[in-house]
Amino acid sequence: KFPQRLKNIRVKTRFSPTEVPQLQQAIAQANEKLNGSGRVLLRASGTEPLIRVMVEGDDSVLVDELVDSLANEVEAYSQAL
Repeated sequence: KFPQRLKNIRVKTRFSPTEVPQLQQAIAQANEKLNGSGRVLLRASGTEPLIRVMVEGDDSVLVDELVDSLANEVEAYSQAL
């Protein structure tokens, strides 16, 4: 089992992260860095105004870096709405 990290980002306006080009690009870059040894998931919560960012992989340091980077991207996009 790989190390996993989940971070919830509170947003004012709900949106689907998979429909935002800059977030799609960030997800693709994170998957490239994991190089097939993990996974990345961004999704909107169904019950709260949150975007959930989950990364798992065999390198816990890289997992932490990717979660923080993706969370920053989500926060930046959310504030621009």
